[in-house]
Amino acid sequence: MWLCPLEVGGNFASRSLLEVTAWKMSDYGKFGPLVGAIDEGTSSARFIIFKANSSDVVALHQKSLDQHFPQEGWVEQDPFAILEVVTTCIQKACEKLVALGGRIKDILAVGVTNQRETTIVWDRNTGQPLHNAIVWLDMRTTATIDKLLDTVPNKTRNQNYLKPLCGLPLSPYFSAVKLRWLIDNVDAVKQAMKNGTCCFGTVDTWIIWNLTGGPTRGKHVTDVSNASRTMLMNIENLKWDPLLLKFFEINKSVLPEIKSSSEVYGCIADGPLKDIPISGCLGDQQAALVGQMCLQRGQAKATYGTGCFVLYNTGDIRVSSSRGLLTTIAFQLGSKNPPVYALEGSVAIAGAALGWLKDNIGLLESAKESKELAEKASENGSVVFVPAFSGLYAPYWRQDARGVICGITEDTNSSHIIKAALEAVCFQVRDILDAMNEDCGIPLQLLKVDGGMTSNSLVMQMQADLVGINVIRAGFTESTALGAAQVAYWGVDSSKPVIPIPMTDGTTYAPRITDEERDMRYKQWKMAVERSLGWDQN
Repeated sequence: MWLCPLEVGGNFASRSLLEVTAWKMSDYGKFGPLVGAIDEGTSSARFIIFKANSSDVVALHQKSLDQHFPQEGWVEQDPFAILEVVTTCIQKACEKLVALGGRIKDILAVGVTNQRETTIVWDRNTGQPLHNAIVWLDMRTTATIDKLLDTVPNKTRNQNYLKPLCGLPLSPYFSAVKLRWLIDNVDAVKQAMKNGTCCFGTVDTWIIWNLTGGPTRGKHVTDVSNASRTMLMNIENLKWDPLLLKFFEINKSVLPEIKSSSEVYGCIADGPLKDIPISGCLGDQQAALVGQMCLQRGQAKATYGTGCFVLYNTGDIRVSSSRGLLTTIAFQLGSKNPPVYALEGSVAIAGAALGWLKDNIGLLESAKESKELAEKASENGSVVFVPAFSGLYAPYWRQDARGVICGITEDTNSSHIIKAALEAVCFQVRDILDAMNEDCGIPLQLLKVDGGMTSNSLVMQMQADLVGINVIRAGFTESTALGAAQVAYWGVDSSKPVIPIPMTDGTTYAPRITDEERDMRYKQWKMAVERSLGWDQN
């Protein structure tokens, strides 16, 4: 079995060079060398076993994950439930691998990809969570932000005050604000801080810490892509920044160690994957960027899930956006390599809008119906739906925005509303792409897309029509998990050059409407956005 270098004291990089590259295919079972990927998302988790350096899936298991809504605008998850779905998925996928005639010992490494910004605090001695995880789209920290801004000198008091250091605007979205709220409002967190036993982490950190041994020998680490979403890491030197820590009044001792995205963090302590190294970690959107093979400057992808996230690879250049976008770390392939940066635009409500139409309004039986029903909408109505249920993200960053439906006439029916909900996702992506084109100065020529909503061909055609460029849907559906598997494989075999793996041909959607129609419809969207602003006065 694999001997973890952290346990035997060896140098893993040299070990992999001598041993991993020397192994022949005959050393492996029927599927050859394998790599596992933990893909922990907002609504579910999965464990996927790939053939090494390939998009070929050998086995997988997925399990749903519940969310809790204690108050309006609050979104929480049970940290132990997150861990339970992950470990269950690992166990079941490994069982499927064995049933297919594969061997668990052929798994070289495991990568982790995760919902970002979701914040967990726990006691390092007991491993007990000190509060439920506060999920990335939670909005409870609006008052916390107001208090923080009150400490800023009047001349510089705005939400971009910290952006030169961390690349991010001050927003409820990011982890530092959530951690500050926990410190201020939860007695167990206050006591653990006082005792010096408080651990903070995003979901990747929680998973890695537990899988590598928890209270006894767990590795308290994160990677640069996740750390760049906390508002606590300096975007230039990739270290926890003392000025940011001082601003949020957070002790560095509670924070994980920052690592690259592709190196050995530790070995799994128990279960079917015992002694196998965890050697890759990426936030889910960065993992999708890697999985889509957008490894070069000027390439971009959009992932459509609960929200929608657009990342534009800017290479070694940190582009400071003046149009509401985030400067973030895309990935760092090994501690000796420089980081790759990206511009990101985030849409809070994408697929979640269909969930709202289904659960709150009763217009859908399931999200799968949306295409058929939207296609029934007549063309004599121009309904625009801005699903700003808890504010607008990039490029607006308006916490006071709320959802509006505009353009309703006596001819409007449910099909128009459903179609408008689908178009809203595409309009928000156009908002982001327009800002990216202006910030970078080079208009994007095509957009790669992945995620659950891309199975809806109507949405993809809408997207091409409304942005005016080709939209390419990945032929492979597990881009996020593939990205995690790739960085894990590179993490244990650093001798190999980073070469994009061949991808299955996807589907290309070309624009079908004129520039005049596109601009007219976008103008209506911008009018509706204006009407959504200023509703929340609290």
